[in-house]
Parts: sequence; structure tokens; C-alpha cells
Amino acid sequence: MFIGESRKIVETEIFSKLRNFVTYENSFYYYLVALAVSAQAQSIVGKWQLSDHKTCFQAEMKESETEKELTPAMSSTSMTSVARVMNLDAKGGGEEGIFSTGKKKATSKTTFRYSATDAEFLILDKKSRLVTQRWVIDELTASSLKIHDAAKDCETKTFTKVP
Repeated sequence: MFIGESRKIVETEIFSKLRNFVTYENSFYYYLVALAVSAQAQSIVGKWQLSDHKTCFQAEMKESETEKELTPAMSSTSMTSVARVMNLDAKGGGEEGIFSTGKKKATSKTTFRYSATDAEFLILDKKSRLVTQRWVIDELTASSLKIHDAAKDCETKTFTKVP
């Protein structure tokens, strides 16, 4: 065997192993991308109930021991129960209203347009379609949606999907 032939054999083996490594590595990256896309591919369309809303003021305030003790007791004895519900359709329209116990229709009902990507949820003006509110999507699963205001990280809203 000549020196040139052995060099070609070694080069061929190296390129073969490199090609297999690159193919394996690419398939691994494709798998990770597909996994990330499927995790974010949850639909925002549907009926969402606001379960937690924190303003910047509430996020910065610390609860005292007395408040921590009284909060569960006060919430369990409340007479009226209300729910803020946001309904989003597939065509980019939405409505938000407040539902009280025993009432079929919402009060303070407002309609709006929206646009959603994997990272942002935009509230649009109905006529001009200009962005009026911009929210960053922190988490979107089949049963929950967590967003925060793009201008203020401290203002968060958490929604639960209503079946």
C-alpha cells in the first residue's frame, strides 16, 4: 500500500465519521426545535378566566403576618363571586367581561381585536388595528396562560382555560 492510498483511506474514514456526527447532531437539534415548537404550539383561542393579577404596586409590597393570616379567611366568607373572563376566537377577535354568580350575561363587556405570536400577545384597536396594549407571553400550556406587560415586567396576569 502506498502512502497516498493510506492517506485517502484515513481521510475517507474521517469524513464518514464527521458526516455521521453532523447528521446525528443535526437530528438532535431538529428534535430540540420540534420539542420547543410543540411546547409553544398551544392554542390561545378559547375562553380564559383571570386567576391572578398583580400590579407593580402589589408586586413590590410585602404582606404583613396579619394580612397573610386574614386573607384566606376573608376570601372564603365573601358573599359575591365574580370572574373576569376573556374569550378569544380564531379570527383575531375577542371580548372581555365580568361574570357574577347566578348571571348568564357579562357586565362591563368590551370587544377588541388581538394578534398573538409565540412570544407576544397584542391588543389592537378595532378600527385602526393599531397596538393599544403589548403583553409578553411567559407561559402557554393547554390549561394556563401567563403574561406580563411589555413595558412593565412587574405587572403580570395569569389565566386559566375554561372548558
